[in-house]
Order: sequence, then C-alpha cells, then structure tokens
Amino acid sequence: MRLDKWLKNSRLIKRRTVANEACDAGRVCVGGKPVKASYEVKPGDVLELRFGERVTKVKVLTVQDIVGKADAAGMYEEIR
Repeated sequence: MRLDKWLKNSRLIKRRTVANEACDAGRVCVGGKPVKASYEVKPGDVLELRFGERVTKVKVLTVQDIVGKADAAGMYEEIR
C-alpha cells in the first residue's frame, strides 16, 4: 500500500492530500531517509513523522485497505 494512503487509513494524518504534501516536503522518513508518497509500506517499517517541533516514530504492524476508526490505532505501535 502507498505511504500516503496508509497514513490516512491509520489516522496519523487526517487527509491523503495532506499526507502526500508531508511526504513531498521530506517530513516523513523510513529508516532515517525521506521517502515519497508512493513508497510501498510493509509491516515492520519504522516511520518517523515530523510535525513542526514534534517527532513521532511508529512501527507499522499491519497494512489494511479498509479500517474502522476503532481499529486504526492497531495498525501501528508508537516508539519512544
């Protein structure tokens, strides 16, 4: 699944267009390297998202096309 779509489905970013813009601006990294919105997300990937001063690191647990609001947080695990 594309990175921008996964970010939207996991509810980490509200809209896919915003996720796409974040990737284009270099605010989303996988393994320490900035990636494009077309990056194929796989379980086990560690994503680093930068929103202003805040940095969020998450580990991808599942990749699902259709996810309910209650199950969205189960798609990833926050890393400190």
